Amino acid sequence: MKPTDSAAPASRLRQLVVPALPAAIVTVASLALATGVFRTLGVGDALFPGGSVGWSLAILTGVIVGHLVALGRDRWWGGTGSGAALALAVLLLYGWVPATLVSLSVVVLVGAARRNRWRQAVVHGAVDVLGIGAAALGLAAFGVVSTVRQPWTPLAWDLSVLPEVVVTAGGYLFVSRGLLWLSLTPRSGQLPAIPRTAVVRQALVGIALLGIAPLIAVCAVNAPLLLPLFAVPLIALDSTLWIARARAEEQLRDPLTGLPNRQWLLERTWTALDEAERIGARSALVLIDLDRFRSVNDTLGHLAGDRLLLQIADRLRHALPRGAEAARLGGDEFAVLLPTTDSLTSSQRVARNLVAALSSPLDLDGLTLVLEASAGVAVFPDHALDAEGLLRRADVAMYQAKRDRSGVELYEAKRDGNTPDRLGLLGDLRRALDAGDVELHYQPKVGFDGHVAGLEALVRWVHPDRGRVPPDEFIAIAESSGLMPRLTEYVLETALAQVARWRAMGLEVPVAVNVSPRDVHSPGFAGAVAARLARHRVPPGALQLEITEHVLLEDPQRAADTLAGLTAHGVKMSLDDFGTGYSSLVHLRRLPVSELKIDRSFVARLAVDTEDAEIVRCTLDLAHSLGLLVVAEGVEDDETWERLRDLGCDAVQGWLVAAAMPPDETTAWLRARGEHGWHRESETAALAAEKAAERPSGQVLN
Repeated sequence: MKPTDSAAPASRLRQLVVPALPAAIVTVASLALATGVFRTLGVGDALFPGGSVGWSLAILTGVIVGHLVALGRDRWWGGTGSGAALALAVLLLYGWVPATLVSLSVVVLVGAARRNRWRQAVVHGAVDVLGIGAAALGLAAFGVVSTVRQPWTPLAWDLSVLPEVVVTAGGYLFVSRGLLWLSLTPRSGQLPAIPRTAVVRQALVGIALLGIAPLIAVCAVNAPLLLPLFAVPLIALDSTLWIARARAEEQLRDPLTGLPNRQWLLERTWTALDEAERIGARSALVLIDLDRFRSVNDTLGHLAGDRLLLQIADRLRHALPRGAEAARLGGDEFAVLLPTTDSLTSSQRVARNLVAALSSPLDLDGLTLVLEASAGVAVFPDHALDAEGLLRRADVAMYQAKRDRSGVELYEAKRDGNTPDRLGLLGDLRRALDAGDVELHYQPKVGFDGHVAGLEALVRWVHPDRGRVPPDEFIAIAESSGLMPRLTEYVLETALAQVARWRAMGLEVPVAVNVSPRDVHSPGFAGAVAARLARHRVPPGALQLEITEHVLLEDPQRAADTLAGLTAHGVKMSLDDFGTGYSSLVHLRRLPVSELKIDRSFVARLAVDTEDAEIVRCTLDLAHSLGLLVVAEGVEDDETWERLRDLGCDAVQGWLVAAAMPPDETTAWLRARGEHGWHRESETAALAAEKAAERPSGQVLN
């Protein structure tokens, strides 16, 4: 299956460059640090100050580390100003090597406490090394190169040193945060919401660096034993930044269920796709929608609906496989991200397990409710290469699952009306309808006595470039795009015009036209059909409309009302593809249908499959008990015809009788069988032999 091409060229270039950036940063930082350490040791200088200053700085660093671990937050996106302020103070006094050691101590110790963040910690430590190096270069531009042996001791820590402090702090923030953003920004080319709020936090960090770092430096020179007291303002700074981050995270949470929202899902999906691409794995997105949840809100109220959503969210959390993450997209729609998945089949299996978990009974104040769910699955890189494309295609699959009542569907491009190829086909179909280039072929239905019971109008389209387009393909496009009402109007208009011509020739045979659920549920559909019949002067009994069980399952009451209106006008109704739905038996007695058509999937193996034969027999008994005629579709051989006759079927349709034919061929076929009806070839040969035997001996036919 061809992946989506929605990623822009610039984004594709970024996919090649950005994954290598963290490794390059770590490599350059390691070389720079090693060079600095060797040079420092080579000139006999110490790596870190000793005595009371060194111990006080070590204690202050330990307090900061303990605070960060207690916060439970990883040190990323400039979330901690304390480490930066302390590192800058050490840089101003003792140079970049001791400052780097302080920064790395914070990163390493916090990373050790959070074992699952080692890769992130290494990257953060590397960018800090380079940021401190850039700050040291800025300080050197003013002629200041401090070391442990020769600390920087300006004449006074007043406004005269402000330029050095500003350039040093600015260089550190610009390089370290810039590299961090470049290395961790996903392929979408946009920063996630939380990092975007870091712009404000970096301003706070900058102010802290300008204000607190010089104070720490002054204290280290004049009263080193008081250095641990700076833990109070540094922790206060971290707490302020933590609160800002927490508020940013709240914007990514659904206020009702506490699950992440759509924005979070897209950002997290980008990250997951980056990781899946890096390790050569698949990633999947499952979109889940509750069926008929709106009726719960309408019946029990929105408060009850909210309580049910809370139960659904809780159940979804407990049903998640290891590593998966759930989100609520709004209303009754949820999503589950599978950062890594083995195959398309395993993704479908997870989706089915989730749907099964959500479909078990729910209790609401003693009232037991069963809410079924439908899910669509899209997989990276098979179906899309970006987060937005993956979400959209999971949405397409989910709505396909709703239409088919299948529970779970995997995305298929051929069923997606929004691909460039299918959008082009949709435009061509619309133009073909306007130009009258879509044709109707007619397939006969005959009784076992040879009587022609009717014709079914089947739509055919020959594309000028692609040739014959399969009906299932362009009908699916019409259904998913909103063009279906236009197609139904075209078919009805063309079929009724042909019926009028046949009746003028003396060929009075009813014609059946297929209509979609959208047609039946459209207001005024029954009246529009009656108006067309009157315009073509065709009696209502000459038209039969075929519906499928999906009409019954989506909205039984509205379907019943529309069908009742049609039968009141005298139009006959037929239930097509019977047996492929799930619950039509519940509604069958309430629907004014006069005919039932057994789906070809049961008829095809009737002669060799006892289970299919039993289904057909039971269907015939049920339909006849309700006073319905039964037509078997897909009859292709004599053996199946005979079995259906023995079971009491009323009529058959299929290649054994005739394939669907253009209007002219259908006219000739009807005229040829007008007097004696249709008979199988074996029966025709037997009749001919019988007539020949009845002729007097010696009679010669002219």
